[in-house]
Amino acid sequence: MSESSHVGRGKGVGLGLAIGSAVAFGGSGVAAKPLIEAGLDPLHVVWLRVAGAALVMLPLAVRHRALLRSRPALLAGFGLLGVAGVQACYFAAISRIPVGVALLVEYLAPALVLGWVRFVQRRPVTRAAALGVVLAVGGLACVVEVWSGLSFDALGLLLALGAACCQVGYFVLSDQGSDGDEAPDPLGVIAYGLLVGAAVLTVVARPWNMDWSVLADTAPMNGTPVAAALLLAWIVFVATVVAYVTGVLSVRRLSPQVAGVVACLEAVIATVLAWFLLGEHLSAPQIVGGAVVLVGAFIAQSSAPAKGSADPVAGGDARTETGLSAREAAA
Repeated sequence: MSESSHVGRGKGVGLGLAIGSAVAFGGSGVAAKPLIEAGLDPLHVVWLRVAGAALVMLPLAVRHRALLRSRPALLAGFGLLGVAGVQACYFAAISRIPVGVALLVEYLAPALVLGWVRFVQRRPVTRAAALGVVLAVGGLACVVEVWSGLSFDALGLLLALGAACCQVGYFVLSDQGSDGDEAPDPLGVIAYGLLVGAAVLTVVARPWNMDWSVLADTAPMNGTPVAAALLLAWIVFVATVVAYVTGVLSVRRLSPQVAGVVACLEAVIATVLAWFLLGEHLSAPQIVGGAVVLVGAFIAQSSAPAKGSADPVAGGDARTETGLSAREAAA
């Protein structure tokens, strides 16, 4: 198999993983909303999600305990930013500003990732990649119908921006050390990241005040009673464990900026699932916005080489910068 075929295959696998991660993350809302409507506080749902996933991944944490000595900063950063930071900032933001506004601000992350790559790592990005980000963010504004509830609560907007910055940390840290034998095992990083995130969220959410009896009952999903335990299992196993594993692996095969743009599909998927499962119908602007997000994600991912390519980040520039690898980031 030629080198170009191998690179193309790796990029295809990475794109598939990124889409799978967006689907898994996007499915969290339709399962979490019935639990919230049944009486659980949103922060308690987040804590159950992260703590449950940490428990599932605990055997892998034990297996990769050497990471505690070799990469403590990476584990702490991934847990604080990629797990606890994104969740806590987002839920704090939606308590002050509309969900659509908070979601749009959070998904400014792909643009911020491009800024990190261009100005911090000093690596070139193409116009096509930048265009993909602009289209994805613009389409996302239509998906969440940002104009329907604009609010200029300064603290709320700062919290949403904090969620975006934490998401940048997730993508950058997910690319850390992904070249060669020195790369930390991604499953070990995720396992310890979830443990750190669960510890932080325990302080924030105070689960000892939670109404645990809700989990033994059913929760309404568009009028249909569904076992609360089944919804929680979906959130833990699919929307968290599978989502993080496929997400981190996709970043290692693509790049932080490309995976970040593809992640915008999460909002589209969440909206479509809410349409079918919760009866929250899509408007014409939302449908158009979803199509624009898809186009933007396609342009961005098709403009950038997969890992292992000698081309500049996001392709298109004949220059390559010596000493800079596409694998400089973290998870």
